[in-house]
Amino acid sequence: MLIGRPAEIPSREITDPALYASRREWLASVGLLAASAVRAPIRQDTDDKPTPYDVITTYNNYYEFGTDKDDPAKNAGSLRTKPWTVTVEGDVKRPGAYPLDDLLKGLPVVERTYRMRCVEAWSMVIPWMGVELGALIKKLEPGTRAKYLEFTTLADPKQMPGLGYRVLDWPYVEGLRMDEAMHPLTLIATGIYGKPLLNQNGAPLRLTVPWKYGFKGGKSIVRIRFLETQPKTSWNLSAPHEYGFFANVNPRVHHPRWRQDQERRLGEFFKRPTLPFNGYADQVASLYAGMDLKANY
Repeated sequence: MLIGRPAEIPSREITDPALYASRREWLASVGLLAASAVRAPIRQDTDDKPTPYDVITTYNNYYEFGTDKDDPAKNAGSLRTKPWTVTVEGDVKRPGAYPLDDLLKGLPVVERTYRMRCVEAWSMVIPWMGVELGALIKKLEPGTRAKYLEFTTLADPKQMPGLGYRVLDWPYVEGLRMDEAMHPLTLIATGIYGKPLLNQNGAPLRLTVPWKYGFKGGKSIVRIRFLETQPKTSWNLSAPHEYGFFANVNPRVHHPRWRQDQERRLGEFFKRPTLPFNGYADQVASLYAGMDLKANY
């Protein structure tokens, strides 16, 4: 469990050197090279050993490409991530349709290693690269009525064969309360292991909130809305008795289909105990002071 402020470590301690060498080329390709020169210090946010790159990129939930864990890696090659535009709407001073490099331009690039806990009771440890969502929010300048953010992901049947299955009402939508979105742990991720996100991992940008269950992390985001009221989210609409809006990792509250007090870390034989808020309670528990966490699963 993380105690206090994460310690700074050299990037090469969490990144395969062969992957690390391609980082500057990628940053230049997405218009982030200038930002990287003044990026925030790289921080190690867990002592856990990172999950291997080949596991992270082949074991995924991304139903737009299929419901089996290996479907995204097999089917996501059809996704076109260049050019990419993100539409910003709602109570915000800088709305518009932003090309990806314009959206992220000038924002410090950070690298963070986070635990990722799926509600299905398996987990990974992922070395992310991206920008703090809070920095992006400040750049866009939300209005005084904006209390929530809504994230909408791509839903294109021509590129995403899984949309033919009515698993959910597409497009996939997720949301955060403004204080959650502004928390420094919350990222808009653009890469893992020093390389750009692969399509099956949510390229070119995805939401990463390490103290929440993985389904909160919308992939391939195409729209961000600043709202006064809580947005309706995909899994909560589909199965409200199983999926709440807040979705904080809570080992004391079990999902109807999966126990939450233990998890299977990919690559390990034995299960391990699940930590409250996925091990980030020291940083984020104060956001929910006075709330009934059982009622806000």
